[in-house]
Amino acid sequence: MNKNLKKTLLSNLVPILMLTLIVIAFPLSGLGVISTIQEIIQRFSRNLFLVLSLLIPVVAGMGLNFGIVLGAMAGQIALIFITDWQIVGMQGIFLAAIISIPFSILLGIMGGSILNKAKGREMITSMILGFFINGVYQLFVLYGMGKVIPLSDKKLLLSRGYGVRNAIDLMEVRKALDGFLSFSIKGIEIPVFTFLIIIGLGFFTVWFRKTKLGQDMRAIGQDIEVAKNSGIDVDKTRIIAIVISTVLAGFGQIIYLQNMGTMNTYNSHEQIGMFSIAALLVGGANASKASILNAISGVFLFHMLFIVSPNAGKELMGSAYIGEYFRVFVSYGVVALTLVLHQRIREKEQEEQRRLVLERNSKNLEGDK
Repeated sequence: MNKNLKKTLLSNLVPILMLTLIVIAFPLSGLGVISTIQEIIQRFSRNLFLVLSLLIPVVAGMGLNFGIVLGAMAGQIALIFITDWQIVGMQGIFLAAIISIPFSILLGIMGGSILNKAKGREMITSMILGFFINGVYQLFVLYGMGKVIPLSDKKLLLSRGYGVRNAIDLMEVRKALDGFLSFSIKGIEIPVFTFLIIIGLGFFTVWFRKTKLGQDMRAIGQDIEVAKNSGIDVDKTRIIAIVISTVLAGFGQIIYLQNMGTMNTYNSHEQIGMFSIAALLVGGANASKASILNAISGVFLFHMLFIVSPNAGKELMGSAYIGEYFRVFVSYGVVALTLVLHQRIREKEQEEQRRLVLERNSKNLEGDK
């Protein structure tokens, strides 16, 4: 019993630490309950879709996909086009989602193919791949748009006549999803339609895991060699997992930016991968196991700390910047701590398995004698 309790506490150490920090920081922050609930609902609607887009590669044994930034870039390119074409409201959002799909598929196929060459090192490879494609994206947006690809709206362009401006106003599509079917309860606005889309993704993820393709991914995640011997096309299946994740990330970035109402052309996507992965890990997930519940609890804990830490820092130290520094520290620290704990747990499990095998072999030898 004590051994099982210790294992449970160790595997949930990060969520416990985060919850403890929130319980301490919330009273110090001086925030009201209603305003905090409103803020956390906004952050759920803004970020949860992106976090859920990480789940399918984990099922396929590819770890935490830092490469969702590729999908985020595809979503941003789509938003630039619909802003230039002046397509507004829900029509603009849905057209942006459609336009993002071919970009996401192309980037997903390329990313999946590269990750197939780096089996066992997918996470660091996807992170470096994100940096590389970020350079290509910036070259495309800074020099290609307005020069190679014509843009009719000159307000989007830099003064030299080509290259997209650093900040793009998305007021024409701002809260197009969040404002549809929304209602208020005691001053708390609930974006019903956005939550319906997120719930739809949750049901899709549950359904997908039960399909033949989902079962193949699960088999690959458990043991690649066994999956190969079973006749599963491992490389193709892994590419499909990354493509799905990239397409979903493109949709997620569009949802995120329509909530914000503005887009930083060259920076909005950069921290998407890190923050989404940190939120998933905070919820108790790890590199080999993640669920919808981990995503929901992680977004709540991670963003709750984001809400209370600047105010708590201001009250304690007289400066909100302390809270901002703490947020960055937590983001990277959570990823590092969780991966270290995950590796430690895996090593202990492997040692336990080896010990059981040795015990079984020694008993068999004694039986033979």
